[in-house]
Amino acid sequence: MVENTHKEKITPSFLKMPTPYLFDVHTHTQFAAFVEDKDAVIRRALDGGVWIINVGTQQDTSRAAIEIAHQYPEGVYATVGLHPIHTAKSFHDVEELGATAEAKGFTSRGEKFDYNYYKKLAEDQKVVAIGECGLDYHRFEEDTKQIQHKAFEEQIALAHEVKKPLMIHCRKAFGDLISLLKAESRELIAGNAGIIHFFSGTIEDASSLLDLGFSFSFGGVITFARDYDDVIRYIPIERIMLETDAPYITPVPYRGKRNESLFITETAKKKAKLKGLTYDEIARETTANARELFGIQCRICVSQRGASTGQLSHP
Repeated sequence: MVENTHKEKITPSFLKMPTPYLFDVHTHTQFAAFVEDKDAVIRRALDGGVWIINVGTQQDTSRAAIEIAHQYPEGVYATVGLHPIHTAKSFHDVEELGATAEAKGFTSRGEKFDYNYYKKLAEDQKVVAIGECGLDYHRFEEDTKQIQHKAFEEQIALAHEVKKPLMIHCRKAFGDLISLLKAESRELIAGNAGIIHFFSGTIEDASSLLDLGFSFSFGGVITFARDYDDVIRYIPIERIMLETDAPYITPVPYRGKRNESLFITETAKKKAKLKGLTYDEIARETTANARELFGIQCRICVSQRGASTGQLSHP
């Protein structure tokens, strides 16, 4: 058992802003699954007090995430990056790419990371992180491992250059991920390296990543699987955020439906229970964490110590 040297501290409420109430730090409303109603989905989230970050996975979805973010003056942001599964030709994801014959012709192109292309995208003021990038050994050929590593290293370098945190995806590859991050640690933003989305590693993995300055987000899977309970209890609250990874992994009680950002309330409830906090506390803590990591300000702020403006959206 790893000794937990990462102590929790609850930030006083007067230091935190009430708007937004919840923050979905990882969603994909630019994906084909939302082509018919993405504006309505985003509006439902914003009206419910949920701000969102649309996460890019390759050139097209990164550019689309920025375009969507610019349609809203506040509350919608973007990341840009190359997902590890898109570094080699792979399976066709209908939710991401669509089911038409034209879309199936796209699938994953085996995209080579274009540093200058992504750098130009990353300079947009609506872009708050680089990724999602990382390593994924779930569906891959052994000879593509080095391709993934190279693309990830280049995105670490880009994050360092543009001074934005990393949005990391890792599946069945935490040993290599941690080794690579340690080797590239000089390129990480000290104390604000980024976030491991949909964290599925061990407590030992979490401890190593905490030492490197990373935060963690967990999605709807925690509402129906117990595998994540112990690691969520282990990670300090100031390093935890909320995500949906929509359209995937819909939480209880919406299983069987397409996931969307508004459903993040269910994940927040479960996380509050696991951390021994109230719903308001988990909302306040995770939202403040997100705004700090991604450097996001809001126009409706704490007006004075102990007093605030704006309305909270309770479940």
